[in-house]
Amino acid sequence: QVQLVESGGGLVQPGGSLRLSCAASGFTFSLYVMSWYRQAPGKERELVATITNASGSTNYADSVNGRFTISRDNAKKTVYLQMNSLKPEDTAVYYCKTTYYGRHYWGQGTQVTVSS
Repeated sequence: QVQLVESGGGLVQPGGSLRLSCAASGFTFSLYVMSWYRQAPGKERELVATITNASGSTNYADSVNGRFTISRDNAKKTVYLQMNSLKPEDTAVYYCKTTYYGRHYWGQGTQVTVSS
């Protein structure tokens, strides 16, 4: 079965960095688009970044463009989100997602808190 497991969240000061990881299993990882989403308290879940399967093309939300970088290692079946210059408004639970045979699969999420 498809499983996604995020890790790497934590507490960081404004201006700091974190790298999130999402380990995938149960499907042919290299063939599928992977995305990172986030959900802050009281807000809707929003798309942060996407990376395609073949070319590895990336897209970012305007709010993180230039600060966050999504990447993937198909051999390790892992997608990453490098987050730099973090701001308090980046505080949220971060989720990775894929769509497999028309069904969306989500990880359990990892908490990122940006605070001094």
